[in-house]
Amino acid sequence: MQVILREDVEKVGLRGEVVDVAAGFARNYLLPRRLAEPAASGRVAEIQKLAASRARHEAQSFEQAQELAQKLEGAELRFDVQAGDTGTLFGSVTATDIADRVWETQRLRIDRRKLDLPESIKRIGRYEVPVELFQDVTATLRLAVVPEGGELPPEEELEALDQAAAAEEAAAAAEAEETRAAAEAATEAAVAEVEAEEQSFDESPPDEAPGKPATERDPEPEPRGE
Repeated sequence: MQVILREDVEKVGLRGEVVDVAAGFARNYLLPRRLAEPAASGRVAEIQKLAASRARHEAQSFEQAQELAQKLEGAELRFDVQAGDTGTLFGSVTATDIADRVWETQRLRIDRRKLDLPESIKRIGRYEVPVELFQDVTATLRLAVVPEGGELPPEEELEALDQAAAAEEAAAAAEAEETRAAAEAATEAAVAEVEAEEQSFDESPPDEAPGKPATERDPEPEPRGE
């Protein structure tokens, strides 16, 4: 089944792409969560037209790529985001978000798949993200991920927030590991108990089967008189 992604979906594709997925995956996951929409022919044509239009604004030669690199590196891309007290974003800044912001602010198209962004940005701060514009030409994008309605705190405070967030994540991971280990131990104990009961039953003599007291055993037959 073909769908158009409304958001970046890990191991599936990036926002705006037309992808083939299993019908069940689309109906039960992508569509209900509004992560995708059915690939109607009209929408697909619209997306293809937009992509073709943007393609005319990307580097077509080595020299042009060098000029674009200078232009991109001379600007800072700002993202105003919702974030918690420790600086963790309520969402994330993805490769697609970065490519869209370059288009919005610079009217330049970059290939979002060539952004060196191993994972989405999930904390406020300043970031440098390399992007390949052309063969042997790479530009480094400067990003400022800023809490909505405010500004970035000093670098020392950012480092303190990062450390606090890392400590919280470590504590949560440790707690999850303890819970997992306790659940495994409980399962192993239950299995061992069942196996012990089964072994005890197998080793019991037939006339002393568990659950039947000796007083309730069948009486031995009396000898017949001759």
